[in-house]
Amino acid sequence: MQEQEFKSERSRNRIIEAAILALGLVVMGIVLKAAIHNFSDKDRVVAVKGLAEMEVPADKVIWPLMYKDLGNDLSTLYTNIQSKNKTIVDFLVSHGITREEISVAPPEIIDMEAERYLNQAIQYRYNATSVITVTSTDVEKIRKLISGQTELLKQGVAITGGDYRYNTLYEFTGLNNIKPAMIEEATKNAREAAEKFALDSGSKLGKIRNASQGQFTITDRDANTPYIKNVRVVTTVNYYLRN
Repeated sequence: MQEQEFKSERSRNRIIEAAILALGLVVMGIVLKAAIHNFSDKDRVVAVKGLAEMEVPADKVIWPLMYKDLGNDLSTLYTNIQSKNKTIVDFLVSHGITREEISVAPPEIIDMEAERYLNQAIQYRYNATSVITVTSTDVEKIRKLISGQTELLKQGVAITGGDYRYNTLYEFTGLNNIKPAMIEEATKNAREAAEKFALDSGSKLGKIRNASQGQFTITDRDANTPYIKNVRVVTTVNYYLRN
């Protein structure tokens, strides 16, 4: 009797062990299958780019006022330059420009007789270039003043242009304030492109594998409106694709 009970107990234990082993094999198979799918999914990646653009007004302007003067006597030439510099500074201050926004550079004087490559006769020995620069964050005020600088002609000062070294420059310095929103928009656009690709390929979009933020660029909107800037950034995002 005891021997039969012993055999029966041992038989039940074997059945339980077999069931546990079978269950373990099933679980292992599921895990292996999932691992194989995950491994294969890791090889399926889509790379997309997201663009964000924004137009912003320039918030800083650098305005050089350049004029030339000629003469044969250095002392007289310097006196004329000092007089014209004062005329320009007074004009700027009278239109709301502060002294802190104005810088006066030393005149650049060329002795024409010292230029050996000049063989022809010269009328004036000295050629002077003077530059007074206004740096301001009040862009609109400076733009209006640039349009009205012809008032200086009435006072005997001819502001000249045509030299690329003295072009008016407009800048945008508030990039850090708009960076987060632009990166968010670029990343959103990249995800939309990835979702469209996944849908078209019969896949599902997985997690981000890696991403890189492109360089921000700030350019003039066009040649006629340099005081309006176009800010642009492109982000690159790599997504996993799932079946």
